[in-house]
This record gives sequence, structure tokens and C-alpha cells, in this order.
Amino acid sequence: MPSIITHSLVGIAAGKAFAPKGMPRRFWDLTIICAILPDLDVIFFRFGVEYGHFLGHRGFFHSPFFALLLAISIVLIFYRTERRWWAYLIYFFLITAANGILDAFTNGGLGVALLSPFSNKRYFFPWRPIVVSPIGARWFFTRWGLRALMSEVIWVWIPAFFVVLVARVGRNYWGRFRRT
Repeated sequence: MPSIITHSLVGIAAGKAFAPKGMPRRFWDLTIICAILPDLDVIFFRFGVEYGHFLGHRGFFHSPFFALLLAISIVLIFYRTERRWWAYLIYFFLITAANGILDAFTNGGLGVALLSPFSNKRYFFPWRPIVVSPIGARWFFTRWGLRALMSEVIWVWIPAFFVVLVARVGRNYWGRFRRT
């Protein structure tokens, strides 16, 4: 998996690129929560749940189905009275689903249960350039952790920066175009 730092960065970058300016703190908190929540499934290791189990790491909580359930819950709790509630639904779905998608681009683990709960089969993408991040703080601050972080900078952070840059430039250009 990419680190929770990178998953958070992807969520923040998506918000900066696509959300209107001036979003409240709650929006940003929910963005970060959605970006990293699927990785809390590592807690199940402490309870004896094996990696390949339905509830194991990169299992159900990394599936688009879970992302949809979480997005629906967030909209019902926080945004149900908003005129554009559906935009929040799509946004929080994509932010949450991005966790499993990014994990499927890593070079380690058993894969991601992208079709859960309908199938527990684990998948990777054919191209897996991201070095898998170690699980646990004691491993993160090792050579492996540094190599994984550098891989994330190259394959995720830099592209995310350019997406935000292009979106911002596009907004500024489009805003000027619309005013004339």
C-alpha cells in the first residue's frame, strides 16, 4: 500500500483540484478520513484476522462497494440538505475508492479485493510501479520505508501536484473567459 501520508495527499490534492474554494474544515477532515479509512483494516491483524480474509488488509474496506457505502453515509449525515448532495457523493466515493486503486499499483501484498463483497479475489494492475509501504511505524523509518516514500513521491505526489496545478490554471483561465 502507499503510506497514509500519500493517501491523505491524494485526497487533499483532489479537493484542491476539484472542490470550490473556501470549503469548510469539516470537508477537509472528511476528505482525509475517506482517503485513509480503508487502511484501518490493518487493525484486524491484532485480532487474528489473516491478510487474505474478507476483513483482512486490502479486503472489503478497499472495495468500491465500501467506498460507495461510506460516501452515502457521509452525504446522509453531513450533506443531505445540500442542493448538490450528489457532487459530494461522487467526490467522497472517489476519494475512498482511490485507496484501493492506488494499492493495486503497488508491488507487494496479496492484491486488492476490488470486487468485494461479491468476490474476495485479490487483484493488482499489470503495471505496479509503486513500492509497497511497510505496515507499522517501526518499519516505516527504515531503508524500505524511505524507498517506498521516494517511489510515492515520483509516482503519486508529483502527478498529484500537476493535476492541482492544471486544475487551478484551468479555473483561472475559465473564470477570465466567462467574465469577458
